[in-house]
Amino acid sequence: MLVEICANSLESALVAERAGADRIELCSELAVGGLTPSYGVLKAVKEQVSIPVHILIRPRSGDFSYTDVEFDIMITDIELCVEMGFEGIVSGVLFKDFRLDVERLQRLKSAARDLTFTFHRAFDWIIDPMEALKQLEKVQVDYILSSGQQKSAPEGIDVLIDLNERSSQVQIMPGSGINATNVNLFKEKGFNVVHLSGTAMVKQLPTKPLISMNSSSFLSDDHLAVTQIENIKAVLSKVK
Repeated sequence: MLVEICANSLESALVAERAGADRIELCSELAVGGLTPSYGVLKAVKEQVSIPVHILIRPRSGDFSYTDVEFDIMITDIELCVEMGFEGIVSGVLFKDFRLDVERLQRLKSAARDLTFTFHRAFDWIIDPMEALKQLEKVQVDYILSSGQQKSAPEGIDVLIDLNERSSQVQIMPGSGINATNVNLFKEKGFNVVHLSGTAMVKQLPTKPLISMNSSSFLSDDHLAVTQIENIKAVLSKVK
Protein backbone atom coordinates (compact mmCIF):
# COMPACT_ATOMS: atom_id res chain seq x y z
CA MET A 1 0.00 0.00 0.00
CA LEU A 2 1.31 3.44 -0.95
CA VAL A 3 1.31 5.93 1.94
CA GLU A 4 1.10 9.62 1.03
CA ILE A 5 1.87 12.17 3.75
CA CYS A 6 0.37 15.65 3.71
CA ALA A 7 3.32 17.81 4.81
CA ASN A 8 2.77 21.45 5.77
CA SER A 9 6.44 22.50 5.91
CA LEU A 10 9.98 21.50 5.00
CA GLU A 11 10.38 19.98 8.48
CA SER A 12 7.26 17.85 8.05
CA ALA A 13 8.41 16.73 4.60
CA LEU A 14 11.81 15.68 5.93
CA VAL A 15 10.21 13.79 8.81
CA ALA A 16 7.88 11.99 6.39
CA GLU A 17 10.82 10.93 4.25
CA ARG A 18 12.82 9.70 7.25
CA ALA A 19 9.82 7.72 8.45
CA GLY A 20 9.66 5.85 5.14
CA ALA A 21 6.66 7.53 3.47
CA ASP A 22 6.25 6.80 -0.23
CA ARG A 23 5.17 10.26 -1.30
CA ILE A 24 4.41 13.75 -0.03
CA GLU A 25 1.61 16.17 -0.74
CA LEU A 26 3.15 19.54 0.08
CA CYS A 27 0.95 22.40 1.24
CA SER A 28 0.70 25.15 3.83
CA GLU A 29 -2.01 26.05 6.36
CA LEU A 30 -3.59 22.74 7.29
CA ALA A 31 -6.09 24.61 9.48
CA VAL A 32 -7.98 25.81 6.38
CA GLY A 33 -7.61 22.58 4.42
CA GLY A 34 -4.29 23.47 2.80
CA LEU A 35 -2.99 26.22 0.51
CA THR A 36 -0.25 26.42 -2.10
CA PRO A 37 3.16 26.63 -0.38
CA SER A 38 5.47 29.57 -1.03
CA TYR A 39 8.27 29.52 -3.58
CA GLY A 40 10.80 29.43 -0.76
CA VAL A 41 9.25 26.26 0.67
CA LEU A 42 9.03 24.69 -2.79
CA LYS A 43 12.70 25.40 -3.45
CA ALA A 44 13.85 24.04 -0.08
CA VAL A 45 11.80 20.86 -0.42
CA LYS A 46 12.99 20.26 -3.96
CA GLU A 47 16.59 20.61 -2.81
CA GLN A 48 16.33 18.49 0.33
CA VAL A 49 13.65 15.83 -0.22
CA SER A 50 14.26 12.89 -2.55
CA ILE A 51 10.92 11.03 -2.52
CA PRO A 52 8.15 12.13 -4.94
CA VAL A 53 6.43 15.40 -3.99
CA HIS A 54 3.01 16.52 -5.22
CA ILE A 55 2.11 20.19 -4.77
CA LEU A 56 -1.28 21.47 -3.65
CA ILE A 57 -2.56 24.20 -5.95
CA ARG A 58 -5.13 26.21 -4.00
CA PRO A 59 -4.70 30.00 -3.97
CA ARG A 60 -6.94 30.75 -0.98
CA SER A 61 -9.13 29.21 1.67
CA GLY A 62 -12.90 28.94 1.46
CA ASP A 63 -14.73 27.43 -1.51
CA PHE A 64 -13.38 25.94 -4.73
CA SER A 65 -15.00 28.32 -7.24
CA TYR A 66 -12.43 30.82 -8.46
CA THR A 67 -12.38 34.16 -10.26
CA ASP A 68 -10.51 34.43 -13.54
CA VAL A 69 -7.62 36.15 -11.75
CA GLU A 70 -7.44 33.40 -9.13
CA PHE A 71 -7.55 30.74 -11.82
CA ASP A 72 -4.70 32.42 -13.70
CA ILE A 73 -2.67 32.30 -10.48
CA MET A 74 -3.34 28.56 -10.23
CA ILE A 75 -2.13 28.02 -13.79
CA THR A 76 1.01 30.04 -13.07
CA ASP A 77 1.70 28.02 -9.92
CA ILE A 78 1.31 24.76 -11.82
CA GLU A 79 3.68 25.95 -14.54
CA LEU A 80 6.24 26.80 -11.84
CA CYS A 81 5.92 23.31 -10.34
CA VAL A 82 6.43 21.75 -13.77
CA GLU A 83 9.50 23.94 -14.31
CA MET A 84 10.93 23.00 -10.90
CA GLY A 85 10.59 19.31 -11.62
CA PHE A 86 7.99 18.18 -9.09
CA GLU A 87 6.25 14.89 -9.67
CA GLY A 88 2.61 15.80 -9.21
CA ILE A 89 -0.16 18.38 -8.83
CA VAL A 90 -3.08 18.30 -6.40
CA SER A 91 -5.99 20.60 -7.21
CA GLY A 92 -9.67 20.93 -8.05
CA VAL A 93 -12.36 23.35 -9.23
CA LEU A 94 -16.13 23.40 -8.75
CA PHE A 95 -19.05 25.53 -9.79
CA LYS A 96 -20.88 27.34 -7.01
CA ASP A 97 -23.67 24.77 -7.14
CA PHE A 98 -21.12 22.04 -6.27
CA ARG A 99 -20.84 20.54 -9.74
CA LEU A 100 -17.46 19.67 -11.20
CA ASP A 101 -16.03 22.43 -13.43
CA VAL A 102 -14.77 20.10 -16.16
CA GLU A 103 -13.54 22.78 -18.57
CA ARG A 104 -11.33 24.49 -16.00
CA LEU A 105 -10.14 21.16 -14.64
CA GLN A 106 -9.00 20.18 -18.13
CA ARG A 107 -7.02 23.42 -18.32
CA LEU A 108 -5.32 22.66 -15.01
CA LYS A 109 -4.56 19.13 -16.19
CA SER A 110 -3.10 20.44 -19.45
CA ALA A 111 -0.90 22.92 -17.57
CA ALA A 112 0.40 20.04 -15.44
CA ARG A 113 1.54 18.24 -18.62
CA ASP A 114 2.69 14.72 -17.71
CA LEU A 115 2.76 15.24 -13.95
CA THR A 116 0.56 12.99 -11.82
CA PHE A 117 -2.72 14.76 -11.10
CA THR A 118 -4.84 14.33 -7.97
CA PHE A 119 -8.31 15.83 -7.64
CA HIS A 120 -8.42 16.91 -4.00
CA ARG A 121 -11.14 16.92 -1.35
CA ALA A 122 -13.29 19.41 -3.22
CA PHE A 123 -14.67 16.07 -4.37
CA ASP A 124 -16.36 15.72 -0.99
CA TRP A 125 -18.59 18.73 -1.78
CA ILE A 126 -19.83 17.37 -5.11
CA ILE A 127 -23.57 16.65 -5.22
CA ASP A 128 -23.32 13.51 -7.38
CA PRO A 129 -19.96 11.82 -6.62
CA MET A 130 -20.59 8.82 -8.90
CA GLU A 131 -21.26 11.05 -11.90
CA ALA A 132 -18.18 13.12 -10.98
CA LEU A 133 -16.12 9.92 -10.94
CA LYS A 134 -17.09 9.28 -14.58
CA GLN A 135 -16.17 12.86 -15.50
CA LEU A 136 -12.82 12.67 -13.72
CA GLU A 137 -12.00 9.43 -15.51
CA LYS A 138 -12.67 11.15 -18.84
CA VAL A 139 -10.34 13.97 -17.86
CA GLN A 140 -7.82 11.25 -16.93
CA VAL A 141 -6.88 12.39 -13.46
CA ASP A 142 -4.77 9.83 -11.62
CA TYR A 143 -6.18 10.04 -8.08
CA ILE A 144 -9.25 11.24 -6.23
CA LEU A 145 -8.55 12.25 -2.63
CA SER A 146 -11.72 11.81 -0.60
CA SER A 147 -13.14 11.18 2.85
CA GLY A 148 -16.21 9.59 1.31
CA GLN A 149 -18.11 12.87 1.75
CA GLN A 150 -17.94 12.58 5.53
CA LYS A 151 -15.81 14.34 8.16
CA SER A 152 -13.34 11.44 8.10
CA ALA A 153 -12.51 8.55 5.79
CA PRO A 154 -13.50 5.91 8.38
CA GLU A 155 -16.95 7.52 8.56
CA GLY A 156 -17.19 7.67 4.76
CA ILE A 157 -15.81 4.22 4.04
CA ASP A 158 -19.01 2.91 2.42
CA VAL A 159 -18.95 5.65 -0.22
CA LEU A 160 -15.20 5.16 -0.68
CA ILE A 161 -15.69 1.43 -1.25
CA ASP A 162 -18.44 2.16 -3.79
CA LEU A 163 -16.19 4.61 -5.61
CA ASN A 164 -13.31 2.15 -5.57
CA GLU A 165 -15.47 -0.62 -7.03
CA ARG A 166 -16.84 1.62 -9.79
CA SER A 167 -13.51 3.17 -10.74
CA SER A 168 -11.80 1.68 -13.78
CA GLN A 169 -8.88 4.09 -14.15
CA VAL A 170 -8.70 6.61 -11.29
CA GLN A 171 -7.25 5.45 -7.98
CA ILE A 172 -9.41 6.33 -4.97
CA MET A 173 -7.20 7.69 -2.18
CA PRO A 174 -8.92 7.74 1.23
CA GLY A 175 -7.86 10.70 3.37
CA SER A 176 -8.83 12.45 6.62
CA GLY A 177 -8.76 10.76 10.00
CA ILE A 178 -6.52 7.88 8.94
CA ASN A 179 -3.99 6.64 11.50
CA ALA A 180 -2.35 3.46 12.79
CA THR A 181 -5.54 2.33 14.52
CA ASN A 182 -7.66 2.20 11.36
CA VAL A 183 -5.36 2.06 8.32
CA ASN A 184 -5.55 -1.74 8.07
CA LEU A 185 -9.29 -1.44 7.43
CA PHE A 186 -8.56 0.41 4.18
CA LYS A 187 -5.96 -2.15 3.15
CA GLU A 188 -8.40 -4.99 3.84
CA LYS A 189 -11.08 -3.25 1.77
CA GLY A 190 -8.82 -3.18 -1.28
CA PHE A 191 -7.44 0.37 -1.34
CA ASN A 192 -3.92 0.69 -2.74
CA VAL A 193 -3.13 4.14 -1.31
CA VAL A 194 -3.97 6.23 1.75
CA HIS A 195 -3.37 9.88 2.67
CA LEU A 196 -2.67 11.26 6.13
CA SER A 197 -0.74 14.04 7.86
CA GLY A 198 0.50 12.24 10.98
CA THR A 199 0.68 15.59 12.76
CA ALA A 200 0.53 16.63 16.39
CA MET A 201 0.49 20.11 17.88
CA VAL A 202 4.00 20.86 19.20
CA LYS A 203 4.39 23.65 21.75
CA GLN A 204 6.70 26.42 20.53
CA LEU A 205 6.54 29.12 23.21
CA PRO A 206 7.03 28.76 26.98
CA THR A 207 3.97 30.94 27.65
CA LYS A 208 1.00 32.15 25.64
CA PRO A 209 1.31 35.62 24.06
CA LEU A 210 -0.78 38.51 25.35
CA ILE A 211 -3.20 38.37 22.41
CA SER A 212 -4.02 35.80 19.76
CA MET A 213 -3.21 36.40 16.10
CA ASN A 214 -5.76 33.78 15.05
CA SER A 215 -9.13 35.14 13.89
CA SER A 216 -11.91 32.58 13.81
CA SER A 217 -14.20 35.11 12.10
CA PHE A 218 -12.15 34.70 8.91
CA LEU A 219 -12.65 30.91 8.81
CA SER A 220 -15.57 30.08 6.52
CA ASP A 221 -16.44 27.66 3.72
CA ASP A 222 -19.01 29.90 2.04
CA HIS A 223 -17.70 33.42 2.77
CA LEU A 224 -14.44 35.17 1.86
CA ALA A 225 -12.76 38.10 3.56
CA VAL A 226 -12.52 40.71 0.81
CA THR A 227 -11.38 44.32 1.20
CA GLN A 228 -14.32 46.71 0.70
CA ILE A 229 -13.75 49.98 -1.15
CA GLU A 230 -16.21 51.95 0.99
CA ASN A 231 -14.37 50.95 4.17
CA ILE A 232 -11.06 52.20 2.79
CA LYS A 233 -12.54 55.41 1.42
CA ALA A 234 -14.21 56.13 4.76
CA VAL A 235 -10.85 56.02 6.53
CA LEU A 236 -9.04 57.99 3.82
CA SER A 237 -11.68 60.72 3.98
CA LYS A 238 -10.85 61.24 7.64
CA VAL A 239 -7.10 61.56 7.31
CA LYS A 240 -6.33 62.83 3.79
